[in-house]
Amino acid sequence: MSKKVLVIDDEPAMLEVLKQHLKRDGYDPITASNGENGLQKVKTEQPDLIILDIMMPRLDGYTFVQKVKYNNAITPIPIIVLTGMEMFKSVFEFEGVKEYLLKPFKLKELSEKINKHIRH
Repeated sequence: MSKKVLVIDDEPAMLEVLKQHLKRDGYDPITASNGENGLQKVKTEQPDLIILDIMMPRLDGYTFVQKVKYNNAITPIPIIVLTGMEMFKSVFEFEGVKEYLLKPFKLKELSEKINKHIRH
């Protein structure tokens, strides 16, 4: 069974690119277009890893991380943050985010970070 990777981003083009890339790498991609929807999918889909944008409507990336981290019903899940805003890196590291990639990034680099935290 392939590992589930939840991608949360409000940009449809980014969701599609990452979804296709994850499929090519042998993962089962799940997508959400905002943090609220992503939080629901964490609970229902139980992903093995989360790829998260910071700036999103309805629930931003930082609040999402807080809700996942402090919810005892959710098993800890590695999170990779994708953003154009380097200034938040230390804040997310403090919250336990495993990786932080600045946009634009190379898909190969993302694959390496995913493979570092989950195995096929």
